[in-house]
This record gives sequence, structure tokens and C-alpha cells, in this order.
Amino acid sequence: MRSHTAPDDHGLAGRIALVTGAGRGIGEAVVRAFAERGVRVIATDLDGDQVGQAAKLTAGLPGTVLPRRLDVTDAAAVDALVGEIEETEGPLDIAVNVAGVLWSSPVERLSDAQWAATFAVNTTGVMHVSRAVTRRMTARGRGSLVTVASNAAGIPRSGLSAYAASKAAAVMFTKCLGLEVAARGVRCNTVSPGSTLTDMQRALWTEGEDEAAARRVIEGDLAAHRTGIPLGRIADPADIADAVVFLASDRARHITMHDLYVDGGATLRA
Repeated sequence: MRSHTAPDDHGLAGRIALVTGAGRGIGEAVVRAFAERGVRVIATDLDGDQVGQAAKLTAGLPGTVLPRRLDVTDAAAVDALVGEIEETEGPLDIAVNVAGVLWSSPVERLSDAQWAATFAVNTTGVMHVSRAVTRRMTARGRGSLVTVASNAAGIPRSGLSAYAASKAAAVMFTKCLGLEVAARGVRCNTVSPGSTLTDMQRALWTEGEDEAAARRVIEGDLAAHRTGIPLGRIADPADIADAVVFLASDRARHITMHDLYVDGGATLRA
């Protein structure tokens, strides 16, 4: 994991942020990036033990991390937690949707349950959290929301139809929300990672073949109609977290409804 000795705080010190999917991977990296910059972070995950362990890794950083269990598919639980945070910790300045699930399956073998579960977390969960936080942010006239989506939302991927469709829906939802709340001082943006070294990425690889699998991702796969990564590396979760920090900060104060691809050029996106 990359470490910083004295990172630029981006003007974020003292702010309060809610992060979902914070137990591992990109979510954990986002929590750490905020804590390094003096943010008070409420780190949530369905796996309460995992997010608790992740929070311990930030001990000694300028910010503080409060781990909480949260099921983003439960609208009542989301509303209750956001209300509790606002009452006990203070007004939320930032919210980041990272919680996500993925099943790899061709459509002919994709079950109704897998499809529904994917959308329940990746799309409906994003709506639950975004709705709960922005209705409070707009009342104050300020706030920043970032949804972590995927470059799969913008390019077809074999075996990832449910995941790609759910992420595409999350991107458009976040843009529509951004349009609705812009006049009331709230910005809504998305970050779309490509292949990133997380447990979710490794789950797509054959066990014990990480090095070979990573090389195939970087080089591309003509049979799967997949381009490689022009920059020649798979992202580290910290690369995605840096993009989230920027969009959440006042340095991006004139940016909203933007979808920032962080994929090393893999989608060849103009």
C-alpha cells in the first residue's frame, strides 16, 4: 500500500465524510486517503468486522475513522444511519458510494437472483445513500457526492452484463441527481475505474495465476474483444482514491455531473 508522509489535505481537513464499501479494496483506500487529509470518516460496509479492521489501519493519521456496519440495500437503515451521523458527528460534507458486487456469467447462465442482487447493491444502494445525504446537503446549500462506477459502464464486456448494466445505471442516476441539486450547491460526480488490484478483480482470475492473469489484462484479449491497458499497468486502489479525493474537494468546485475514467486508457475513450 502506498504511504504518504505529508499529503496535501486539498482543503479537506476537518470535514465529515461517509464512505460505503469501506471494508476492502477501493473503499478502504478512499477511507485512508481522506484520513490522511484530516477528514472525519464514517466508514461503512456490510461486513462490520472487515470495516473495523480496515479502520484500525488508519490509526495515527490526522483524521479519524468510525467503522459502522451498513447494508445499502436497506433504505430504512441508510436513512437511520445518515440521520444519526448528522446528529452526533455533524453535517456531512462528503459522501462516496463504493459498495458493489460482481458476478461473472454469460447472460444465458445468469440467474434472476444474481441480476437482482447486482442491481440491489450497485444501483439501488447508490440511490438510497445518495438520496439520504443529498436531501440534507441541499438544505444547507453545500456538499459533494462521488459514486465509484466502472469503465465497464461505457464499453461492453463479455460475462459482465449485470455488472456493466448496473454501473451504467448508477452513472446516469448520479448525473441526473447532479442536475437536480446543482442550483442548491451540491455537486455529484462519478469515478469509473478500470482493472484495479482488488479482491473483486482477483475473483475473476484463476487462483494462483495472478501474475499471468494480470499480464493478460494489460496486454488485452482479442478473443474476448478486449483491449489492453495503454499505460501498461493495473491500477492500485490508491489511484482511484486520489481521483475521488480530487472530485470531493473544493479544487473540483466547478465540476459536476462528470464521469472521470481512471483506467490507464483501457477504453480508448475520447
